Amino acid sequence: MKKKILLTIGSLIVVLFAAGGAYVWWLYHSVASTAGNMYEDQGGKGNHEAISKKKPVNILLLGVDERQNDRGRSDTIIAMTLNPQTKTMQMISIPRDTRTELVGRGTMDKINAAYAYGGTKMAMNTVSHFIGDIPFDFYVRINMEGMSALVDAVGGVTVNNKLDWYDEGYYKKGYHYQRGEINLDSGAKAMGYVRMRHLDPQGDFGRNERQRQVIMAVVNKAASISSVSRFTNILDAVGGNVKTNLNFDDMKDLVLNYRDARQNTVNYEVKGQGQKINGIYYLVVGDAEKQRVHYMVQEQLNH
Repeated sequence: MKKKILLTIGSLIVVLFAAGGAYVWWLYHSVASTAGNMYEDQGGKGNHEAISKKKPVNILLLGVDERQNDRGRSDTIIAMTLNPQTKTMQMISIPRDTRTELVGRGTMDKINAAYAYGGTKMAMNTVSHFIGDIPFDFYVRINMEGMSALVDAVGGVTVNNKLDWYDEGYYKKGYHYQRGEINLDSGAKAMGYVRMRHLDPQGDFGRNERQRQVIMAVVNKAASISSVSRFTNILDAVGGNVKTNLNFDDMKDLVLNYRDARQNTVNYEVKGQGQKINGIYYLVVGDAEKQRVHYMVQEQLNH
């Protein structure tokens, strides 16, 4: 089964405050146009008042593999909370095999099936219920091709690799991912890095950690770019692969009031026990772990 990657809206937002001089006017109107192409409200209109009042916001990040006549599943699911007061960005990854109730369908299934059955709305409602009925203010959904295009757009990223392996043949390039600091100098190489699961003793957990590594590496790299051609490539990559109910005014407010949230990052992976039920593998998450996740999100929202 293919594995996916998610890229946050931050990669679009950072280009605004990274620019300067004669580029600002051009960038402003280019980003406004890109934001318009990205906007949709399949998961609801969004809590625009929360951003305008500089309150902590809860954003659902979904990574999907959309194809013609196939909606796909959301194999990357991250509950991200941005708190401008504590200058914290918290990302909680929820494994795709997590067994939970699909809200609106009334059945127990893998959490990534919610998007396949009911699109963004069912995915939002299902993940919200899983984290203790805490609603999401917004969502960001990206097609997997967006990650490869975005890594290429920023000119590659550097990550700290904990394992040593050769790729599993996704791109037939024979990539060698050495232990330590490595340069993912192409989108294809980055996708091989974040897709790998079977050679990792931690399985999906290790894969999700690599996803978060690349997300932050791309955001930080984009913030340091000063090339007009790079900006254009970033906007093209984001505009063609991302959908969100954040509008352009929301993005401007995020730039002005939430940019310091990158100063403190909290990464967490939901834990559980692998179990086969009726011959199907699930990750079964206990009540104590669900309560822990609920508390983590609620604590950030209440500050």
